Amino acid sequence: IEVVKTICKVVDQLRPELQHAPSESLIKHVTDRPGHDKRYAIDFSKIKAELSWSPKISFDEGIRMTVEWYLQNKLWIENIASGGHHRARLGLLGSK
Repeated sequence: IEVVKTICKVVDQLRPELQHAPSESLIKHVTDRPGHDKRYAIDFSKIKAELSWSPKISFDEGIRMTVEWYLQNKLWIENIASGGHHRARLGLLGSK
């Protein structure tokens, strides 16, 4: 829910003119499924220790960049939503 709320805040910042603002008002809570994880977390301490790797951008910056991409690529979203991709493996189209 924290990730969803973060996305909602970014959408509200980037598109304050949307009629449904605040976007959090669109969240609908449902009954959890049995066995559904209650918490998700990312811990990159092992990869940092063993490979000296760390993220180049923060989680918040990455979410913002992702939301911006989706807002700028409405035709792509419409194509996916309409089934225009013909269930092809996206990302592999045109590659050999």
